[in-house]
Amino acid sequence: MSSTTNNTPRQRPVRKSMSKDKSSNGKGNDYGKRIHTEEASLFSSTSGFDNYRGILNLCLVLLVLSNFRVALDNVLKYGLLIDPLEAVTIFLQDPYRWPSVCLIVCSNIFIQFTFFIENLLAKGNLSEKTGLCFHIFNLFLILTVPPTVVLLYQPPLWAANITLLCYSMLWLKTISYINVNKWHRLGLVKEETTTNAKMEAKTKYPDNLTQPDLYYFVCAPTLCYELNFPRVPKIRKRFLMRRVLELLFLLSLMGAVVQQWMVPSVKNSLKPIQEMDIARAAERIMKLAIPNHFLWLLFFYCFFHTYLNITGELLRFGDRCFYRDWWNSSTVEYFWQNWNIPAHRWAVRHLYKPMIRRGYSKLQAQVAVFMLSAFFHEYLVSVPLRMARLWSFMAMIGQLPMAVFIKKFIKNPNYGNVVVWLSIILGQPLAIMMYFHDYYVRSLQEA
Repeated sequence: MSSTTNNTPRQRPVRKSMSKDKSSNGKGNDYGKRIHTEEASLFSSTSGFDNYRGILNLCLVLLVLSNFRVALDNVLKYGLLIDPLEAVTIFLQDPYRWPSVCLIVCSNIFIQFTFFIENLLAKGNLSEKTGLCFHIFNLFLILTVPPTVVLLYQPPLWAANITLLCYSMLWLKTISYINVNKWHRLGLVKEETTTNAKMEAKTKYPDNLTQPDLYYFVCAPTLCYELNFPRVPKIRKRFLMRRVLELLFLLSLMGAVVQQWMVPSVKNSLKPIQEMDIARAAERIMKLAIPNHFLWLLFFYCFFHTYLNITGELLRFGDRCFYRDWWNSSTVEYFWQNWNIPAHRWAVRHLYKPMIRRGYSKLQAQVAVFMLSAFFHEYLVSVPLRMARLWSFMAMIGQLPMAVFIKKFIKNPNYGNVVVWLSIILGQPLAIMMYFHDYYVRSLQEA
């Protein structure tokens, strides 16, 4: 009996923990579960994976660190060059000779002349042809008087640039004011219907020919005149205060970037350009591209978002669409249509569509828009520098073949977006270096 009992195989006790785990998980026996299935790598186009947020954060961290290193290297190499009182000192050094301020004040002469002619036309005391001649003469003076004063009295570059920008906008606004009043006077405009509940009481022609209406349009953040603008019910004080603080901070930051970062880079680029050292000149362009692009982005946000929203809030102007997603541009056309909405709307309304109605082709109308834009880019640069080199004009005209190239050969939107960004990042530093080189050479000759 004992031997039989001893020869019987003993059963292994079942582990209570494993039994408990299986029963709790309810998955049963998974020893034979398949590990491998047909699956693409995440970076493959067939995977369908598109969540690269972590990689984007990595790129942002590397971008911040690399730019901080460059900024630190700039301070260690040149020292602290920022002088916050420089602009104020230049502005106040001769308080009895402020040509830029005088030009801004004198702009009221051209505004009142336009108002006077429009009133005569509305009352029938002046023929359309005669009124058109007076308007053309007035528009000619708006574009020619400021450059004449700037060339004679030579105000600071930044002051001359701001003044010419104001007169350029006044020129565009005047054309819109003249055209819209003419359309209403000739009965070309259909009766407007107020679809916005927040629209002010509707004004009809010629009741709009008043001083408050005209100056509201002159100050409003738009280039296209309308008899009735959308208005918001009240001024948001907190929103306005944030924008004002943003404006002060951004202006200070832009001045610091110019003084500390851009001026030394531009000065150091003169020797390679004079010696025709292509490699060194290319290196200087790349070095200047970072602060220049940073400054350009700051200007965009400062002007199109901060300043125009301040103006719109003070005037309770309802339409705040000053820009769209130009940063996603895959074509040159999309970029120029969306980065400056007020200018784009003016060009379409007062140049592109009138040319189409007169029988011109779309290509001819687009070329005319680019030509006008190129003129004003050169106007705002060459006059303050007191030299005509046409670099800015040629850069704008060069957008046309680039637009054709992207549209014809680059079908992928991502690649097109890269080309647009490269043209922005590298094109502007090259133009700045060329202008500064010519400006520096001329200064040496005059000295």
